[in-house]
Amino acid sequence: MMVGEHATIMFVNHATFGTYSKLPMGDPTKFALALYNNTVPARDDVDTIVDTALAEGAIDANDDDAHGFMYSRAFFDLDGHGWQFMWVDPAAAEQGQEEVTGVS
Repeated sequence: MMVGEHATIMFVNHATFGTYSKLPMGDPTKFALALYNNTVPARDDVDTIVDTALAEGAIDANDDDAHGFMYSRAFFDLDGHGWQFMWVDPAAAEQGQEEVTGVS
């Protein structure tokens, strides 16, 4: 799945994963293995990606986090790994949050 001009995410089954890793799989129901945060180019992309994951069986991790200049949502995949997708207004990224929102 393409999530940006230079970023792709590949979801595979456990057997295929085993061909990529020399280490055994950990149990994400007992340990936090990783949290994946991804920035996407458009605000609507956040909803598209997360809604697709939820439709395929992922679990919603929290409510959306909307601040005007930034929007994010998160889910746990079928193996329990945490994924967050975030959009940041390009003007806010360029100018800095304080200048755009008046908040430091």
